[in-house]
Amino acid sequence: MKQAILSLALTVAAMLPAAAQTTDNATTEEETDRAELCRQNYRTLFGGEALTGKGTDPEMMAILQKFIFGEVFATGDLTMKQRELITCVVLASMQTLPQLTAHAGAALNVGVKPEELREAMYLTAPFIGFPKMLNAVGTVNEVLRQRGISLPLESRTTVTEATRHERGAAIQDSLYSGGIDAAMAGVPDGMGGDVARMLTDYFFGEIYTRDALDLKTRELLGYCILTAIGADSQLQSHYHGSLKAGNRPETMAAAVVQCLPYVGFPAAIKALRIMKQEAAKPAPAAENLVRLSRIEVDPACLADYNAMLKEEIDASLAKEPGVLALYAMAQKDAPHLITILEIYADRTAYESHIKSPHFLKYKRGTLEMVKNLELIDTNPIAGRR
Repeated sequence: MKQAILSLALTVAAMLPAAAQTTDNATTEEETDRAELCRQNYRTLFGGEALTGKGTDPEMMAILQKFIFGEVFATGDLTMKQRELITCVVLASMQTLPQLTAHAGAALNVGVKPEELREAMYLTAPFIGFPKMLNAVGTVNEVLRQRGISLPLESRTTVTEATRHERGAAIQDSLYSGGIDAAMAGVPDGMGGDVARMLTDYFFGEIYTRDALDLKTRELLGYCILTAIGADSQLQSHYHGSLKAGNRPETMAAAVVQCLPYVGFPAAIKALRIMKQEAAKPAPAAENLVRLSRIEVDPACLADYNAMLKEEIDASLAKEPGVLALYAMAQKDAPHLITILEIYADRTAYESHIKSPHFLKYKRGTLEMVKNLELIDTNPIAGRR
């Protein structure tokens, strides 16, 4: 039985693209033919032999193995670890669990850490839902058990109930500022706002803040998951989000090619076409970043808070050319409810502002005074001084 299972796993794995990388061993198609490249990478990944001529469909196996291991893996600048993480999230998204079993083992063989593999599975949940994610996690956990790895793995959460929204909003704002709010506007009974908040708190606040995978890797894997499920509009926005996270267009294109044997040519070509279209769009002109900050202050601390706020605003306007306006207003009948109109030259100016010494002093000094904070990004309609 064990031999049959191993044979099945290796056969299935042979039908899928493996995670190999020409830059890992300086191999090029000019230096070796694709059949030999296929054999080398199959051994590295699965410890077995490819192109054996055995089995019920040896001709198709040879076609698949040489195409996948000898061609797909040689396309682009991905590392073996990147290729196997991509492979695993795509297989998880498609719920092809026997193949996920084989490639989870291959991922571990090429240096993917158990924590990284688990986080890649967790990352699929916001895209494909909890039930499918749990199927994938169960499949990977069985591979880990067979390797003698103790479960559960160490916790990688970095947020609490009190911090998940703020942390999530900061990540979301840096990659997709204002996108979900516009998409959810007008949903009946205000539930679009609920969905937007859930995306911030859960997707970005609880999933994207976890350790083991960095933001750059999460965005690259996310683009591959979207390729697998054919999410057209999200492929457009995540192309730009992935670039902001630090991925190069060439790396993203190579990642889609890595998905190709799993998802088929139509899905891969669609993702590549969207990338091409988005890349061809003219870069938007720099625009002011305009935000409203609504703050509820502990009434007992109001005098101290106002003093620190004034000090911070005076310093920002005096020292930062990119801070165009900071105008703080207190509600007349409730002075502990404060609204600040913030206008920055662009996002770069805003990012510089929140790292400035005077802002950090204000933030830390008023942390216990603020009972509630709401940040509202706006699109100015009319009016100019």
